[in-house]
Amino acid sequence: MSSWKKVYHKWNSFQNLETSLKEDLDKIKDNEQLLEDAFYQELTFGTGGMRGILGPGINRMNVYTVRKAVNGLANYLLANRTNVKDRGVVVAYDSRYMSPEFSIEVAKVLGSYGIKTHVFESLRPTPVLSFAVRHLGTAAGIMITASHNPPEYNGFKVYNEDGGQITPAEAAEIITAIQQTEDELLVPIIEKEALEEDNLLHWIGIDVDNAYLKRLKQITRMDRALQQEDKDLSIVFTPLHGTALDLVLEGLNQLHFTNVHVVAEQAKPDPEFSTVASPNPEEHQAFTMAIELGKQSDADILLGTDPDADRLGVAVKDKAGEYQVLTGNQLGALLLDYILSHSDPASFKNACMIKTVVTTELGRAIADSYKVKTIDTLTGFKFIGEKIKEFEKTGENFIFGFEESYGYLISSFARDKDAVQAAVMATEMAHYWKNKGKTLLEALDVLYEKHGFYLEGMSALTLKGKEGSEQIAAIMAGIREQPLTTIAGLKVEKIEDYSSGVRTFIGDGNKQETIHLPNENMMKFILEKDSWVCLRPSGTEPKIKCYYGVRGDSGQDSEVTLAQLKETMEGHMEKIISSY
Repeated sequence: MSSWKKVYHKWNSFQNLETSLKEDLDKIKDNEQLLEDAFYQELTFGTGGMRGILGPGINRMNVYTVRKAVNGLANYLLANRTNVKDRGVVVAYDSRYMSPEFSIEVAKVLGSYGIKTHVFESLRPTPVLSFAVRHLGTAAGIMITASHNPPEYNGFKVYNEDGGQITPAEAAEIITAIQQTEDELLVPIIEKEALEEDNLLHWIGIDVDNAYLKRLKQITRMDRALQQEDKDLSIVFTPLHGTALDLVLEGLNQLHFTNVHVVAEQAKPDPEFSTVASPNPEEHQAFTMAIELGKQSDADILLGTDPDADRLGVAVKDKAGEYQVLTGNQLGALLLDYILSHSDPASFKNACMIKTVVTTELGRAIADSYKVKTIDTLTGFKFIGEKIKEFEKTGENFIFGFEESYGYLISSFARDKDAVQAAVMATEMAHYWKNKGKTLLEALDVLYEKHGFYLEGMSALTLKGKEGSEQIAAIMAGIREQPLTTIAGLKVEKIEDYSSGVRTFIGDGNKQETIHLPNENMMKFILEKDSWVCLRPSGTEPKIKCYYGVRGDSGQDSEVTLAQLKETMEGHMEKIISSY
């Protein structure tokens, strides 16, 4: 009998298996392909936590895989943190199926170790969870969310005592502790009622929200008099059936942005995300209803947050009066320039802007113009949070952080990307430029004229299941075994292999140097004419992503080069797959 079948039979014969999971197993008992996918491997616990399809099996999100992960986390905390039982762990959750239930499962496992759990009474954004860890002084935090994944997914992210996502080193130790749990079906728990009686389960109300909002108001770059004025800016906001509604509205209201129109159909939390194909503000279809309301209300800016409110999308009118969704790179560049241009230059001493290696180089150009240092990190906001923590020792000053996938952080009172902060700051910025007679698109043109016409893009291949994982591995192996020397007619000048941590200079005797970043399965090709290409398997989705960046003499020039890079790389990946 194969190993996955042994695990399946263990689950299927378990007398106390949760009823709904037993029913789901019965539905697929004759589908060997589905059973194998559910049981052939354990759900991966990565650097931020784990995420997967809901359902029975060790490769699915369910009460047992959650319990096993939390059991490992509890053992890790008790061995590596001080006063864990009293400080406890704080848990928040979003609008997905099973999110409230999983938050209680966390408490049930932690309670069996005598560790107190602080759980929010209702759904909250991810950045509030990050803030709560710091505000409450807990030993860790857990956010039950699958971000913008489809409705059938859920997951959780683990946060360290600094409020940032756990580092790779912390994740490795937690994974080791998780693997020492022999049977996920037999993890000890204490029921909710007993936890409450023993004061091991504490429910969080609005106190943390109020503390967060107090800090949120302080990020403004407006003077006190302007803060108190009612603003005429017309705003449309959609939380895309997620968690951001109340905090974004209150954050805007604190600065007297009161002309806000909420997309009513998307204001209510909905685990099906029934009005959108995907609740992801990176995808323009998510703005369909916001655009309709924007036209009705003649809105100046449209705001959209993903379900757990750590990503923000923004749309504004173009010259033809049509709404155009800004890319994450464009909004990040605008926010960075606004913040730096409205900050005291004296604060730039030891100041650092942090971005990821696949985020626009326009950010570096803007920071350079203000004599602010740019630091690159690997993809993932956890690395930005880790750098902010390091600044406490180095004396460097965090001034802004962003990534191309619509993640931004203005102030470090949270240590993960924060769509609530970004929504308030983007609105303030749009108000500033409106008073200057410009839209945000026109403000972006000012940056392009000054720094060059930067343009970025991304291709993604979705390759699901066991075969898909093998195909993704084949693409990365093929790229390493036969590295490209030209891409779309542009010469490769440098190859950065983040797996080996080596940067190779092509045409210079293939000189090499060390990349001082953690190892990751990612390859970046630096091309002539300020262009680049980067291949990276997703850590949270069954995808391989290819990122592109160009800088042209005009917008049209950049668009042509970008299209050529995409066509070349997509063809190359398909060729590797077809020969697999």
